[in-house]
Amino acid sequence: MQDELSLSGGRILKVKRGDITDEEVDAIVNAANSHLQHGGGVAGAIVRKGGRIIQEESDRIGYVPVGSVAVTSAGSLKARYVIHAVGPRWGEGNEDEKLKSAVVNSLKKAQELRLKSISIPAISSGIFGFPKERCARIMIKAILDFFKENPESTLKLVNCCNIDEHTTNLFLKELNKYKEKRS
Repeated sequence: MQDELSLSGGRILKVKRGDITDEEVDAIVNAANSHLQHGGGVAGAIVRKGGRIIQEESDRIGYVPVGSVAVTSAGSLKARYVIHAVGPRWGEGNEDEKLKSAVVNSLKKAQELRLKSISIPAISSGIFGFPKERCARIMIKAILDFFKENPESTLKLVNCCNIDEHTTNLFLKELNKYKEKRS
């Protein structure tokens, strides 16, 4: 279950169902908490599969504010880096802007590292309680806006990769809205 939107400059926004820890991209994005303690959800899966080194590097970084990102190696994952994006907890206030910042800062960090491809999950939509449909709408728009505003970016592929069918379908629905606008 996947679909994609081809954009100018050979760039692609793809939505797919899969395990982000298996992605063969330059970096995967981790839906992290501010203290970079990767115990559960996507973060826990990344450390379990990538190795303890990811948590050790995160411990050295320490605190990351909501909406911001930090980078570690990817341990034994297929990716080279993990970009740890701290999204908002639902109910803390200004959640939409904070989620958008986490997404945009992930993309900016990938560009800063001169990466060509990343995979990103539905940040904050798990234990942080951000409504999944709203998350999909904000994330797809933020990625497309980033591509539009950064035509010279090294980033050529962004995969919105989620493990569950429901979340993937919500992202596909948002992607299809943009595909329909173009036809």
